[in-house]
Amino acid sequence: MSLDFPIRKIIHVDMDAFYASVEQMDNPELIGKPLAVGGSETRGVVSAASYEARKFGVRSAMSGVMAKRNCPDLIFVRPRFDRYKEISKQIRAIFFEYTDLVEPLALDEAYLDVTENKKGNPSASLIAEEIRARILKDVGLTASAGISINKFIAKVASDYNKPNGQKTVNPEDVLDFLEALDIRKFYGIGKVTAEKMYQKGIFTGADLKTKSLAYLESNFGKSGRYYYDVVRGIHNSAVKPNRTRKSLAAERTFSTNLSSEVFMLEKLEHIAEEVSKRLKSNKIAGKTVTLKIKYSDFSLHTRSKTLPYFVSDKALLLETAKDLLYQEKLENSVRLLGISLSNLNTEKAIKKPESKTVSAQLKFGF
Repeated sequence: MSLDFPIRKIIHVDMDAFYASVEQMDNPELIGKPLAVGGSETRGVVSAASYEARKFGVRSAMSGVMAKRNCPDLIFVRPRFDRYKEISKQIRAIFFEYTDLVEPLALDEAYLDVTENKKGNPSASLIAEEIRARILKDVGLTASAGISINKFIAKVASDYNKPNGQKTVNPEDVLDFLEALDIRKFYGIGKVTAEKMYQKGIFTGADLKTKSLAYLESNFGKSGRYYYDVVRGIHNSAVKPNRTRKSLAAERTFSTNLSSEVFMLEKLEHIAEEVSKRLKSNKIAGKTVTLKIKYSDFSLHTRSKTLPYFVSDKALLLETAKDLLYQEKLENSVRLLGISLSNLNTEKAIKKPESKTVSAQLKFGF
């Protein structure tokens, strides 16, 4: 079978319930119990949930109150990001034993291009198995993996046999795989877009494939071209080992709602200090300061200001955040504040690594 687009050997490795699994590994008493990292039964938002908690519908980004309502036996633990970063570094060290083309998406997932790899192994599937076994042996955690010809399909495939599994979509199976795929499983199609597609009779990849480019652009704007391409297996984005950071942020959820700007100034000072510390440790600066406000009714608002110069200093961040805070009158009491900096001085063109194209008619070794 011949495919009219570049073919690579891409692995997407995704750790299983990473934050929660680290907590269970470090505290064996939590193993087998429903666990939420972050939030509480009265405040905050869940950052991650164990598989035992997910059975009750507990998910990340869910309020702690709702999570506790869904799962009365839910155990909340405070996140330990330093520990998660430490484990993530161990996992990435394993990745680099196989290839230098590693693109981290977060602490718990990454793309690997193993078209040409350090082990000289022609089988991406066997490499994925080796990596998952190494992570389990050396770190003590399970990982899932997706293997295919590009990043999009590999990421979709990594979710297929979770937890502690993997799925390979061979070149000759790509189009059939995408046509049978539920539209909700397409990476980049969120809940709102999926509902809109359902209303238009688009339920599977096969349905999506019947729509013309003009139709998709008319109904879904700039994303229309992306949907048109990926359902045909076209996603030419290379694995970028020097992935550019787009923004840096810090935020705080408060135990008691704040009803006045006066009470928020001290909180903003601590947040600005944290952002500044992270900026300086990463030796970066930015021009666009964004203030994030989440009200007690969970509605989310942002206010931004772009400065004519790069900043990383706490005082300048705080001054700009204060201006944004007083820019408009508060609509309600506030449960969360955040400050982010974007338009960074790291956003420069980075030379993409060369990735060779291989014909699907050859023995590709998936």
